[in-house]
Amino acid sequence: MEIQPEGRRLLDADGRDDDDPTGLISEQDAYLSKVSNRKLYLATLASVLGPMSFGFVLGYSSPAIPELAGSPDPRLRLDAVQASWFGSVVTLGAAAGGLLTGWMVDKAGRNLTLMFCSLPFVFGFTVIIAAHNVGMLYVGRVLTGLASGGASLVVPLYISEMAHERVRGMLGSCVQLMVVLGIMGVYLAGLFVDWRWLAVCGAVPPTLLISSMCFMPETPRFLLLQGKRREAEEALRFLRGPHAAVEWECARIEEACDQQSSSFQASDLKDAGVYKPLAIGVMLMFFQQMSGINAVMFYAQNIFEQAHFKESDLASVMVAAVQVVFTGVAALVMDKAGRKVLLVISGVAMVISTATFGLYFFLMSRSSSPEEHHTNMAWLALTSMAVFITGFALGWGPIPWLVMSEIFPVKVRGFASSVCVLTNWGMAFVVTKSFQDMMTLLTSAGTFWLFSCMCLLSVVFTIGFVPETKGRTLEQIEANFQGTAGP
Repeated sequence: MEIQPEGRRLLDADGRDDDDPTGLISEQDAYLSKVSNRKLYLATLASVLGPMSFGFVLGYSSPAIPELAGSPDPRLRLDAVQASWFGSVVTLGAAAGGLLTGWMVDKAGRNLTLMFCSLPFVFGFTVIIAAHNVGMLYVGRVLTGLASGGASLVVPLYISEMAHERVRGMLGSCVQLMVVLGIMGVYLAGLFVDWRWLAVCGAVPPTLLISSMCFMPETPRFLLLQGKRREAEEALRFLRGPHAAVEWECARIEEACDQQSSSFQASDLKDAGVYKPLAIGVMLMFFQQMSGINAVMFYAQNIFEQAHFKESDLASVMVAAVQVVFTGVAALVMDKAGRKVLLVISGVAMVISTATFGLYFFLMSRSSSPEEHHTNMAWLALTSMAVFITGFALGWGPIPWLVMSEIFPVKVRGFASSVCVLTNWGMAFVVTKSFQDMMTLLTSAGTFWLFSCMCLLSVVFTIGFVPETKGRTLEQIEANFQGTAGP
C-alpha cells in the first residue's frame, strides 16, 4: 500500500483497499483516493486574488470618504451627496461587469476572462491615484466596480469547475473569505496611509492575479464543451496530480457535455434543468441583500460610538476580523455540515439579531432620555451586531456564491451566473440608496423588523427549495434538477 504525501491511500492494482476486503469501493472513491490537491490549491490561491481585490474595492470607501470630505483641495472635496455616490456607484459598475463577464466567460473561457477582469481593477485604482477632481474619482470607482462584478461571477465558476466534490465546498467558500480579508486589509491599511497610497495598495492584488493566472489551466469542463479533449486531460492531470486516472473523470464530464448543445439558446429556459436552478440562484442573491447586511454595517460605527468605542476606525477592523474568522470557519465545515444546514443556521441567527436590532431602536424611540438610553442599551445593539455578523459569515455570506457556481448546467453557466450577479448588485444598489427612505417611512425599528421578516422567509425558502449539493459532482447536481438522478 503506497502512501501519498497528503496521507491518502492508493488502491492496489486490482482496485481493492486493504481496509475494504469486500472490494465494494465505488469507482469515484477509487479515483479520488489517488488525487493530489496541491496544484488545485495553487490554482485556487491564484484565482481568489480576484475576490481579495473585490473586497478591497468594497472597503475602500470607508477610510477614503472621511479624508476626501475634508480634503484641502476643493476639486476633490466630497459633500454628502457626492460621498454617497462615491460609495454606491461601485454597485452600478459591478452590475454592468456581471453582464459583460457572463457573455465573455462562455466565449473566451474562465481563465482568460479572469485575467481580463484584472485590468479594470488596475486601471481604476490608477485613475483614483491620479485623480485631480471628483469626476476622476467616480470613473475610478466605476472601473473597479466593473472588475468586481466580473470577479464575483467568474472566480466561483472557475473554482467549482476545477475542484472535485470532496473539497469544492471548502475552496468555493474561499471566495467570500478573500472578500472579507480584502475588506479587513483596506481597513487596516487605512489606519496608516492616505487615500492615494491606499489605492496603490489596492492595485497590488490584481497585478499579482494577472501574472499568476498566466500559469494556471483553463477548466476541464469548458475545454470539453469546446471539444478540446486532449487539453482537458492535460488540465485535469495538472489539477489532480500524476497518479490520478484522469481519463475516467474526463469521460464522465464529456458524457454530460455531449448531452447539451454547445451554446445557450432562449428555448433552454423551458428546461427544468435550467429554470429551476436559475430561480434558486436569483432568490439566494435576493435574500442575501435583503438580509440587512448593508444596514447593519451602516450602523456599525454609530453603535460602537454609543458603546464608548472612541476609535471607530479600529472598531471597523474588529468587525471585519470577526467576518474573516467565521467565514474561515464556514469554509472548514462546508463539506461536512453541508450548504443547506449552514444556510438555515445562518438565517435563524439573522432573524433573531435583526429582530433584536428592531427592539433596540423601538425602545430607544420610546425613551424619555435618549442619550442615557443609548448608553444603557448599547450592549443590546453590540450583541445583535455580533450575532448577525457571525450568522451572515457562516452561511448567507459565502453560500449563495458557492451554490451559484454549482447548480447551473455548463452551457448556461455564463448567462445564468450573470443574471444572479446582476440581481445581487442591483439589489445592493437599491437597498443602499433606499435605506434612508425606508428609515423615514418605516422608522428604524420597522426597517429592521422588515429585514427580520426577509431573513425568516429566506429560512423557509432554504428548507423548501434549496438542494443539498455537498459531496455531489456537478453532473449529479444537474441530473437532480432534470429529474434523472440515480438512487
